[in-house]
Amino acid sequence: MRIRRFGVTLLGTIALAACSAASDRGEDLMSGSAHPDKWPEAASPAAFTDPATEAAIDDLLAKMTLEQKVGQLVQADISFITPADLEKYPLGSILAGGNGGPNGNERASAADWARMVAQFREISLRPAANGVAIPIIFGIDAVHGHSNIPGATLFPHNIGLGAAHDPELLRRIGAVTAAEVAGSGIDWTFAPTLAVPQDLRWGRSYEGYSSDPAIVAEYSTAMVDGIQGRLEAGRPLAADKVAATAKHFLADGGTRGGQDQGDAQISEEDLVAIHDAGYPPAIDAGVLTVMASFSSWNGAKNHGNKSLLTDVLKDRMGFKGFVVGDWNAHGQVPGCTPTDCPQALMAGLDLYMAPDSWKALFENLVAEAKAGKIPQERIDDAVRRILRVKFKLGLMGPAKVDRTDPSVVGAPEHLALAREAVAKSLVLLKNEGSVLPVKAGAKVLVAGPGADNMAMQAGGWTISWQGVDVTKADFPNGQTVGEGIVDAVKEAGGTARLSADGFFGEKPDVAIVIYGETPYAEFQGDVAYLDYQPGNATDLALIKKLKAQGIPVVSVFLSGRPLFVGPEMAASDAFVAAWLPGSQGAGVADVLVAGKDGKTARQFAGTLSFDWPAGCEPGAKALFSRGFGGTYATAPKVPELATKCALENANKGDTISLYSRGLKAGVTAGAEGTAMPNFVGKANGLAVTAFDVAAQEDSRRLTWSAPATLALTWKAQELPASEAVEFRYRVATAPTKKVTLAAPSGSPIDLTQTFAIAAGKEWRTLQIPLTCLAKGQLGEVQVRSEGSFVLELQSVTLVSKPLNTSCTGPF
Repeated sequence: MRIRRFGVTLLGTIALAACSAASDRGEDLMSGSAHPDKWPEAASPAAFTDPATEAAIDDLLAKMTLEQKVGQLVQADISFITPADLEKYPLGSILAGGNGGPNGNERASAADWARMVAQFREISLRPAANGVAIPIIFGIDAVHGHSNIPGATLFPHNIGLGAAHDPELLRRIGAVTAAEVAGSGIDWTFAPTLAVPQDLRWGRSYEGYSSDPAIVAEYSTAMVDGIQGRLEAGRPLAADKVAATAKHFLADGGTRGGQDQGDAQISEEDLVAIHDAGYPPAIDAGVLTVMASFSSWNGAKNHGNKSLLTDVLKDRMGFKGFVVGDWNAHGQVPGCTPTDCPQALMAGLDLYMAPDSWKALFENLVAEAKAGKIPQERIDDAVRRILRVKFKLGLMGPAKVDRTDPSVVGAPEHLALAREAVAKSLVLLKNEGSVLPVKAGAKVLVAGPGADNMAMQAGGWTISWQGVDVTKADFPNGQTVGEGIVDAVKEAGGTARLSADGFFGEKPDVAIVIYGETPYAEFQGDVAYLDYQPGNATDLALIKKLKAQGIPVVSVFLSGRPLFVGPEMAASDAFVAAWLPGSQGAGVADVLVAGKDGKTARQFAGTLSFDWPAGCEPGAKALFSRGFGGTYATAPKVPELATKCALENANKGDTISLYSRGLKAGVTAGAEGTAMPNFVGKANGLAVTAFDVAAQEDSRRLTWSAPATLALTWKAQELPASEAVEFRYRVATAPTKKVTLAAPSGSPIDLTQTFAIAAGKEWRTLQIPLTCLAKGQLGEVQVRSEGSFVLELQSVTLVSKPLNTSCTGPF
């Protein structure tokens, strides 16, 4: 599923080359219209449904009112609907988006989730006047385990599982995930992701198993089997199984420049050969649902592409389940809004994901159906497909299935599987001098920002959408990578010190430095180029400092994608790609640390499922090709390393985004010390909520209730000599007291009147020359309100050519 962030995007040379090559073959790349005969045939298994089920659906369709039918086609998010709403609006589906939880509590227990689902379901089961009662289906993003629930089993993200090259492991992971989702009362997960990422600048790359379609195809069957089990005729899914979702149809991993929600400008031949690879196996395995992609194919939005959703997916590939949309993505179809889009239904979408737009969408669909704009036949087909899945889940009919069992969440055998998966996902890229494995009895320093950081190793889609606020307390049955290493070293008779900044007393025999990307999800992870940026200088300095003291250094790199790490790899004696391993950090120690017998609990088995770039630029040659991975028996051979990014100044243009669908890499912000604007919550008189304007949760609503400051900070030396800061804003509630804009040192500018005039009006642009705030180089601006005030921000940018150079206003 979705939810939020920003990224600067360069034109991808690979995508451009693909377009050029296809044009040379005389192909029409811009049609966005599929030719079904070019696609593989597939078929949902016969056991997907049966005559008795279809007859029961016929009976229901004959009885249901138009409102009841339309209700089945609309899905609302728990943050925007209450169980009581179902008494008036007979919706058929509820979801929990990445930032939702029972009663607004993201850290609710499995039992709390089960109670909430039961409340929605109980009201949906109350018969209407016509005697019809259709239970809701409840969906959630359990994309690397049941990652919304503290204490659940958290597996490595898909990119790490792809490195394991183990379909049977995937089947077992799917089964554990399903059991924990079912145990919390939920019957549907939005997984597996079957993207085949071709440009690692894409912020969702870690959700893909591999850039190799063959690996994705093999994993597709295994994961669907694990989540759902094999379908049996006339029988619902077992109590420990849930509905799976093949997503996102189609080519979300092939967009130009790796832009999330972008356009895959590729030939139909490549669309089929690369990006469709996982879908026929999933359909053949009986996947119950498919999610449409935000993205486009050659300019045509997938949510409105009938040739893909109907002609290919349902007709050619024989999919009998239902197609669900993504977060308000139907609103991006030309001529549509989130509250009005019959075009998507006519194209083949069956269930609108309308988290906050559901009520108006429901009303508009009813009105359009009554006016004859939507054929009854299309509505009935969509409802049939949804009811078919509900019957297969045991939500309807005589064979109802009760899935609730919170006790299975975080079971010891589940955690053991996650630890196994971590170990199997590790890829050894360098091991000079056989510094690994760490010898029994060694003195070890464990350092770096990721050494004791559960958020960094868990990544996005953990507790919250972006995963930025995860702590060790969220997974008390887990351990950080550093904790796991320290425990293993001590158990082997050695000594270990966990010190993020690298401080040590007695000189260690070896230092293990753990560092990498900070959490992100979706478009907030889009980047302009593949240089390892967050904390780069600090991490490299630590490695070099330790090396200068004669200490061998092992780098354990946490990331959602291969990145250019030439400087770090060159400075390290050993380098391990650990991806985003999840909560069982001890799985890393199982491979890196030898026991008293001189052997490690597990050996290196992982190999790359993506090429690892030799440079930071798009289309850089591979330093290590897909399939590469060293072992203790065969040390990896490292080619000559580049130690400087060729595009280090690529982000220096006339306009630099500090905040746009998320924070620019290298930019920090704080509300009295709290991370922000990516932060969502309350802090010291300033509450922050996310909402949609042009994309999902791309904007922030800042609500002051007491004196508080929003500070936006950037590394001035890394950005051009900008002349003004520009805000794209809207004032929801006028300030009651003084509001100022200032630099940490300098005279504040009074903007109280500016914001008072703008109150209740549409979006506006505000530019303030930086010279008005401070003399010389500036790296921070602060918005402070002394009283209550509600300001909405869509973007903050630095511009080199301001429209106004006056410091006296009007602003």
